[in-house]
Amino acid sequence: MKIIAKAIKEGRTSLSEHEAKQVLATYQIPVAREILVDDVKDLIDTAREIGYPIVLKWCSSDIAHKTEKGLIKIDIRDEKEARAAFKEIMGKMDGTGDSVLVQDMIEGKRELVVGLTRDPQFGPCVMFGLGGIFTEILKDISFRVAPLEKRDALEMMREIKGHKILEAVRGMPAVDMDMLADILINVGKIGLENESVKEIDINPVIISGNRPVAVDALIVLETPES
Repeated sequence: MKIIAKAIKEGRTSLSEHEAKQVLATYQIPVAREILVDDVKDLIDTAREIGYPIVLKWCSSDIAHKTEKGLIKIDIRDEKEARAAFKEIMGKMDGTGDSVLVQDMIEGKRELVVGLTRDPQFGPCVMFGLGGIFTEILKDISFRVAPLEKRDALEMMREIKGHKILEAVRGMPAVDMDMLADILINVGKIGLENESVKEIDINPVIISGNRPVAVDALIVLETPES
């Protein structure tokens, strides 16, 4: 892919969040609507186009954990809040020249994680589990070696201890299992078709209504030098 090839040519070991989501979208993985901006005028115009509430994030290939560094502002509901959040993030960017990502605020109480690791022996392996803060705390995940068939993806969903979160619960509809299966299958395809992709981390995948949507994504690259 051109995005991946360009990053490797530049000597980078990871894609920016925006680039990572462009790769996901190419493989028909649903992602949050987002636009990169560099100044306040673009910010306000973009916020109006996307519609409040919005999320603002520092977008750089060098920053993986934005939340801990205060580089993400969520649930921004009007122009005043948008201007203040943008100013704060730009201040922390310290003139690096990186952009700010304006993203649709995807709301949902259920969060999942989907990922990929490249095992030296087995090659690309797809991972699925509970997302958000529970990924590291509970480590409730399952793995399969790519390529995945639909039955493999459905088995992965049933294997995690928290699989009932995918069912209709507390007034929330059951998750669209076909869409979720397609995401797992297509993440495997990314690894199989792009040898330089070392790792993929899509966390969280928020269930909006019954639809899974990738809200944050990281793609780590295996460069020739590494």
